[in-house]
Amino acid sequence: MNLAGKVAIVTGASKGIGLATVQILLEKGAKVAGWSRTSPELKHDNFQFIPCDVRNVDDVQRAYNETVKIFNNPVAILVNNAGLGYSAPLEEQSLEDWHMMFDTNVHGMFYCTRLVVPGMKEQEEGHIINISSIAGTTGIEEMAGYCATKHAVRGLSHSLYKEVRNYGVKVTCIYPGSVQTNFFDPIESVTVNENMMRPEDIASTILHALESHPNYHHVDIEVRPLMPKGKRPKN
Repeated sequence: MNLAGKVAIVTGASKGIGLATVQILLEKGAKVAGWSRTSPELKHDNFQFIPCDVRNVDDVQRAYNETVKIFNNPVAILVNNAGLGYSAPLEEQSLEDWHMMFDTNVHGMFYCTRLVVPGMKEQEEGHIINISSIAGTTGIEEMAGYCATKHAVRGLSHSLYKEVRNYGVKVTCIYPGSVQTNFFDPIESVTVNENMMRPEDIASTILHALESHPNYHHVDIEVRPLMPKGKRPKN
């Protein structure tokens, strides 16, 4: 897809992978609506911050209506990036944290995606990028709730791409390993470090998928840090 002039929505746009994705799309000439609860420190003629809590279906509908009105063009790209996770043994997982993860990571993605699909099918062009996690392909102890949500992202992505592929619409699911973001703030057992991937690395992968030939479809992309524990010490 030629991104120049295309309208893109990026959720969770205030920092981390979302902000890096917004920036790389703007560099390519896209018009970007950043949906998040807090505003990023970013000003650009082609960027519009739209406050949105993806857990709230009415908030998502309002943000979508505002996006279409501002840019006056159909949405060609949706990056479902908003997500969070809490760590706990299953029997100790609070109901509040469990519902927060599903409301954000799964329901929020559904609320956003259902609004852009009809227009993409009509235009016979569009690309939906869903950010899952390596937790979406395997189990992780004391992360059952988070893993369950990211497995759901994978299932939704695989089902949706089969629904829309014959309309020229792509759905790509990305499974990152550890990334240097604030995701780990509530997880005491993990400390962000330089051996993790950078947000801009994930954004570059998103860009690669978006710019691919119309008949070339990345269904799943798994990315990990090459040396998660750093270089081996020399003997």
